Amino acid sequence: MPQKQIQEQKQEQKLQQSITAQQYLQSQLVELPITQLIERIETEMHDNPALESSVSDDYPDYADSPEISEGSDSPENTDDYDQEREREERSDALDAALEYIGRDDEDLPVYHGGMPTTEEREEMVYGESLSFYDQLKQQMSEVQLTERERDIMEYLIGSLDDDGLLRKDLESISDELAIYHSMDVTVSEIEQVLRKLQEFDPAGIGARSLQECLLLQIERREKSRLTELMETVIRDYFDEFTKKHWHRLRQVLSLTDAQAEVLQKELRRLNPKPGTSLGETVGRSMQQITPDFIVDTQDDGTITASLNSGDIPQMQVSQSFSSLLKDYQQNRDGLSRQMKEALLYTKQKVDAAQNFIEAVKSRRRTLMLTMKAIVQLQHRFFEDGDESSLRPMILKDVAAKTGLDISTISRVVNSKYMLTRWGIFPLKFFFNDSFVTDEGEELSSREIKSALREIINGEDKKKPLSDDAIRDELKRRGYPIARRTVAKYRDQLGIPVARLRK
Repeated sequence: MPQKQIQEQKQEQKLQQSITAQQYLQSQLVELPITQLIERIETEMHDNPALESSVSDDYPDYADSPEISEGSDSPENTDDYDQEREREERSDALDAALEYIGRDDEDLPVYHGGMPTTEEREEMVYGESLSFYDQLKQQMSEVQLTERERDIMEYLIGSLDDDGLLRKDLESISDELAIYHSMDVTVSEIEQVLRKLQEFDPAGIGARSLQECLLLQIERREKSRLTELMETVIRDYFDEFTKKHWHRLRQVLSLTDAQAEVLQKELRRLNPKPGTSLGETVGRSMQQITPDFIVDTQDDGTITASLNSGDIPQMQVSQSFSSLLKDYQQNRDGLSRQMKEALLYTKQKVDAAQNFIEAVKSRRRTLMLTMKAIVQLQHRFFEDGDESSLRPMILKDVAAKTGLDISTISRVVNSKYMLTRWGIFPLKFFFNDSFVTDEGEELSSREIKSALREIINGEDKKKPLSDDAIRDELKRRGYPIARRTVAKYRDQLGIPVARLRK
């Protein structure tokens, strides 16, 4: 049977999205942290003779960025901010900063001191070349110790937690020295060496409790009526302090409202995690970190944000190339073939230089928008430095606030760091998902993990809690999550099951 060939014409509509070379360049530069951006710029200037460094003021400068206040429709809009509301929020931020200060765990707020000056920033290397342990051993070499005292102190330093506190009791340390190092050391001897360790920097290092840590810091301050009050609060009214019973403290200390406010402010300056200011463990500290973002929180609650310009050169199109291109274009008709090829080459290089300059400017604008959105969304954290103050936030939230694509936000967040009053953090630190209860309440997964870690840290190590028991305790604290969620979060925190925690 003969076969027929039939031709049919069909019309189909297809939606295809193409990306231009300029958009691709911009997406590349957005993803680069500042150190790699500088290398990319240097390479581009080396490869393109039409691109050169400039001392012109035409390049946009975002260093002096406007203040950021919570509640404004845009980061620049601060004129309509209600002053009374600002005072109330500042008071709430202070309470939040103190809310977890009475807990001897990893989730205590950290204070690293004020922001460095512009000159100091230029000289700073972000990231220590020595570990926490090595820095303390370096201080140990600067004091007079017998060989026996040196061995004891070295063991004490090795027994400190990452926050700089000593949570092992001295009897256990005495036993460990006898068992593992064949040293017969009394508790009294260990305590004498510990006192010397507690004189190291930063103040509070080697404390056996949060209370002792804060008292050690107060002792180093110049004696005054204020330091006497601070010592009285921490020594005699520590329970009231941790529970934020400020009205009670004001009464028993016979303080005016103004005096009580000053006292709270100074107590907030104490660092419950002194070890953190020495840097983290070797793995992190060996890295050289240069933050792309700088966020400064003043004592009055004002938050300013800027980009770290570092050694990024200002760029311009070479004047000689621009003039040459102009001359060629004006005399296009009389050009020889060789001259036309030169015209094409010149135009390509000038266009490439202009596109690259615009891509770097676009990167700065994108980073600035993203940074301001993060600061606004996580405003409370930047006020008090308390990790529990971080609200649930995902890439979509920042994209909605900036009007940028989620993929762009993802590129900005990748491999970049932010310098704050509370330390240096990767941008990913500020993002965390949420857990929605049956009642529709949204809770931060980071907040739940913080509570979970606190429960496990406080458990009886001889009878560790099961996931069911942890679930019940979390529910009592207002976190009604399922047992399988407890197990998931516990695994994410690297905490083993109960039978392996004995």
